[in-house]
Order: sequence, then C-alpha cells, then structure tokens
Amino acid sequence: MSPPPQPQTQHQQHLQRPITILPSVGSTLGNPSAFAIGAFATTLTTLSTALMEWRGVTTTNAFIANFLFLAGVGMVVSAQWEMVRGNTYAYTVLSAFGLFYAGYGAVITPSFGVADAYGGDGTVEYSNAMGLYMIIWTVLNAFFLIGSLGINTVYILIFLALELCFLLLGASHFAAADGHARAATALQKAAGAFGFLSGLCGYYTLGSLLFAEVLAWEWPMGGFGVVRCAGRRGVGRKRRKEV
Repeated sequence: MSPPPQPQTQHQQHLQRPITILPSVGSTLGNPSAFAIGAFATTLTTLSTALMEWRGVTTTNAFIANFLFLAGVGMVVSAQWEMVRGNTYAYTVLSAFGLFYAGYGAVITPSFGVADAYGGDGTVEYSNAMGLYMIIWTVLNAFFLIGSLGINTVYILIFLALELCFLLLGASHFAAADGHARAATALQKAAGAFGFLSGLCGYYTLGSLLFAEVLAWEWPMGGFGVVRCAGRRGVGRKRRKEV
C-alpha cells in the first residue's frame, strides 16, 4: 500500500505556478542602431583620415575620446537595446565593434602602457602583435560580412570595405616589422581608404534610418541582400528592416 501523499510546501506550490511572459517591450522602442551606426561611422572615418595621413596627421591619440566614449560606450549601450528588441545580429555587431574601439583606444592611450610593454610602438614585436590583432579581427568581421548578405547592399559594402581595411592594416604592421617602411605606409593608406569608404556607407545608413522616421524620406539600401532565409522569411524580413 502506497504511503499517503505529502502536503506540498509553499515553495513547491510556487514552482508549479504557470509563468506568464509579458509581450516584449521591444516593439515600443525606437531604433537604437541609428546612433550606434553614427558613432561607428564617425569613429572609423576619423581614424581613416589619420591612416591616410591627411594634413600630415599620423598620431591617433587625439581621437581617444571617440574610441572610448562615442563608440566604446555609445555603441555598447545601444547594442543592449537591440537585444531587448530581439535583434541578435545587430546586438552582436554593435557590441563587438563598440568594444573593439574601446580596446583600440586603450592600446593607444599612453597611460595604459601597452606600447611601453613592447619597448615602444616602433619595435618589431609591437608591429607583429598589432598585425596579429588586426588579422584576427578579419576573421570575426568575416562572420558579420556573411551575415550582411541577407540584409542589403549597403551593409554588404560596409563590412566588405571593413574586411579589406583590417586585412591591409594587418599587412601594414607585418611589413613594418619586416623593415619594409615604404610598403607599410602604402598598405596603411590603402587600409585607410577602405575604412573611409566603410565609414561613408555607415553615414549613408544613418541618414536612411533617421530620415525615414522624421521626414518619411526613404533612401534606397539595395534590397535585402543576395541571400534569403527560407522558412523564416517573415521574421527575418522584419528584423532586417530594423537593423
């Protein structure tokens, strides 16, 4: 004969209560990507002008404020709201580049002593380290580039130009480490040109997001890319528009 059932404790009764999930607040929010992409574009184009040595500027320390705050803080904060809206792709991209800019700002900030740890920013080891840093970022950015194939043409151009920027900048550091100063400078300027192009596409995206809302002026973005997701077309299309 089985023993009589034991009375449930208050804790057990609480665990058995149905959990009610409220509708997401994401549908009531504005688009946080507008500010984040503006911060991305501003920081990248500023850096790119130094890489191309416009007006003789080669030192990027004056741009630390952009790296650490505009992009480092602004993009990461904006990314959290993209997660609230259920946009995993935008959250990942904005978080990654916000933290990249913050990290790069830390690298070039003298008080962090990163260059001093290598004996200065002109040493072979420092150049090789920075080359590896940039090359590995081409790997991460490649995933973003592939993901952009399902969004629109402007996003594809942003990440394609950025991929070439990272690749050429890494090659520039390796050339400097090998003692090829002229080749290093040429590769750096080429990287700056592609970075500048990526930044301009970012500004175009910023204009498209802002003006469509406040002026009802829609800019062409080149459709939804070259790859379509079968089976999730409705959800995927909705999210692509929100990126």
